Amino acid sequence: MVPITHTKCILPPPSSTAFLLLLLLTGFLIFSGVESRAPFACDPSNRGTSNFPFCRVNLPTRDRVRDLLGRLTLAEKVRLLVNNAAGIPRLGIQGYEWWSEALHGVSDVGPGTKFLPTFLGATQFPQVITTASTFNDTLWEEIGQVVSNEARAMYNGGKAGLTFWSPNVNIFRDPRWGRGQETPGEDPTLAARYAVRYVKGLQGNVGDRLKVAACCKHYTAYDLDNWNGVDRFHFNAKVSKQDLEDTYNVPFKACVLEGKVASVMCSYNQVNGKPTCADPYLLKNTIRGDWRLNGYIVSDCDSVGVMYTNQHYTATPEDAAADSIKAGLDLDCGPTLAVYTEGAIKQGKLKEVDVDGALSNTLTVQFRLGMFDGPRQPYANLGVPDVCLMSSNQLALEAARQGIVLLDNRGKGPPLSTFRHRTVAVIGPNSDVTVTMIGNYAGIACGYTTPLQGIARYVKTIHQAGCSDVSCKGSQLIGAAEGAARQADATVLVMGLDQSIEAEARDRVNILLPGHQQELISRVAKSSRGPVVLVLMSGGPLDITFARNDPRILAIIWAGYPGQSGGTAIADVLFGTTNPGGKLPMTWYPQGYLAKVPMTNMGMRANPAQNYPGRTYRFYKGPVVYPFGHGLSYTTYQHSIAQAPTSLSVSMLSVHLENNNSTTLTNGVRVSHTKCSTLAMGIHIDVENTGTVDGTHTVMVFSSPPEGKWATNKQLVGFQKVHVVAGGVERVAIDLHVCKHLSVVDKFGIRRVPMGEHTLHIGDLKHSLAIKPTLEEIKN
Repeated sequence: MVPITHTKCILPPPSSTAFLLLLLLTGFLIFSGVESRAPFACDPSNRGTSNFPFCRVNLPTRDRVRDLLGRLTLAEKVRLLVNNAAGIPRLGIQGYEWWSEALHGVSDVGPGTKFLPTFLGATQFPQVITTASTFNDTLWEEIGQVVSNEARAMYNGGKAGLTFWSPNVNIFRDPRWGRGQETPGEDPTLAARYAVRYVKGLQGNVGDRLKVAACCKHYTAYDLDNWNGVDRFHFNAKVSKQDLEDTYNVPFKACVLEGKVASVMCSYNQVNGKPTCADPYLLKNTIRGDWRLNGYIVSDCDSVGVMYTNQHYTATPEDAAADSIKAGLDLDCGPTLAVYTEGAIKQGKLKEVDVDGALSNTLTVQFRLGMFDGPRQPYANLGVPDVCLMSSNQLALEAARQGIVLLDNRGKGPPLSTFRHRTVAVIGPNSDVTVTMIGNYAGIACGYTTPLQGIARYVKTIHQAGCSDVSCKGSQLIGAAEGAARQADATVLVMGLDQSIEAEARDRVNILLPGHQQELISRVAKSSRGPVVLVLMSGGPLDITFARNDPRILAIIWAGYPGQSGGTAIADVLFGTTNPGGKLPMTWYPQGYLAKVPMTNMGMRANPAQNYPGRTYRFYKGPVVYPFGHGLSYTTYQHSIAQAPTSLSVSMLSVHLENNNSTTLTNGVRVSHTKCSTLAMGIHIDVENTGTVDGTHTVMVFSSPPEGKWATNKQLVGFQKVHVVAGGVERVAIDLHVCKHLSVVDKFGIRRVPMGEHTLHIGDLKHSLAIKPTLEEIKN
């Protein structure tokens, strides 16, 4: 979404000044949105409204919604179709701002949330890409629970809404994408699992009630903001049915079916020639039909207007309003539906019943949140004392510790010693930063510990920035940094990126370190009299081949954007208080890869005929700097399979087998043609810590289908985090589902289970699993 309160990233430029003037004159420009506050429409003290049927908490929600809708005029209805919904004073309903954000902590991006003076801050967890690298789904849900507690507290204080447009579950397809930092990475299984657990943490999902309403965004095939003259407002993503089903839609499907998310946001871009927010196949047929969304669909800001002003997809703005609502859109982040829906109805392009359908979905969510229950609010006890709790800050620190990835460690590298390394030179443009550590879509942090401050808790430090900022446009400060390295027992270089290099509406042109950073690193490493450790902050991958090849650099650490306590976590890893266990959630490519993959090419699979290498570890087989799932530890682990099936039968109804008996073995069994509910299995893996340090390890299970027409790279199908003491053994049980985890998608977008010998990969182990079809007669 566009953080429209930021002048450098505002609404897409309209194609006509008249359109912008109209918005200003009508008062619907969304950066003047209403401050969110609780619409206590049913306050018992208001005798004029409290006896309406929609105020009766003992009635079914659908009856309450129907009653409220029946009391609204058309003019009132259309003003509820936008994020800054107008109040209805005669019913005691105040205005409501739908737009709040909470990707990794309550954020003040968007008009729905304000901090000061009531709330001085909120817990700012690591950026999502860093949290994803923990591969700890329990942690993801715990973070969601803390964020929703703080969100409810701020709602009770009149400073936030209850509808949070988070998480971002788009696939991190291209390493240049400025918003990749907001996502759980490049793998659909990982992104889907993250989405489900974070959504559950946010929503609570106690029965049909909601603690807050989460929103999975941006649906779908959205992962280009502004690259090489192409922006997201004009981009038509050409996506195959295979890639849509196999990659791009996987996290969204899990969000709705497993996470029971209350909302899905459609994206700016077109998919195969249609704007996603006006595509009935994507919205009405898939999200609400096939996946059975119990909630509302919202546009990105201002996707509906963009259809007319930028994409020229519709002839009039009334057409844009009509097309989007009829396609299944319920709420417009932006003014277009409020301005043009009534006109669309008068012109016969839309019916009032269509508007009622959209409002029924949004109002139902508000009722599930308790927003029409008067002051008898659930979670009404939460307030200022429940924000920035010590336990919440500790969870943010633990998330950062678990998310840090040790990329390389050789010779006499970390952990550093407080006895041998009593003075440490801390160098680099990210060595003493604060807001850089929390990435984008962040709020006001409870407090910060910078890397310099974290290291200073262990040893004496000598600090030199080396560059004035991450762009590192000059080399004037490098000499002082070299001098610091000569004086110290060890040197820690804290380098990388920030939001000036990678951000929303800012895709990178390369994946190298900016400016003179490489020169700074190499010169300091050469000058240092002690071991040198390179720490990188970034959301996306970096080609740091030069550092890998530099014998003076003994260790390389990726911290992502580690959140408010990032400096403490980095120092804890450097000095061995924490044994790192993070794993990369995305591939780190060499710079040369970019020349072969235009960001506009959405294809996931390699095409050798066109010299197209494919994307992500699942389809790209070329050289990498670091692979997906890579991450070292201060100890070593060994896997052994304690229990796993060697064969499995997939039953198939005879009618389907008869229709496909010549192709079943070569094409595989459609998942819709078998009893998927019976095809679950478990794998038991023993993990031995063969080193001398206790550690936490992520067990990853990959699968590859039978050789032949299905031959692809292996893909992640399961993972689990386990703590193993030095010399100890722990058993891990990972549940796999054949239809979900061992299936593949054909070129028609049909998911099938290939027959034959599948291979499971756990570390260096390989385990064969034979899958064969069996005939099942239809029983009358």
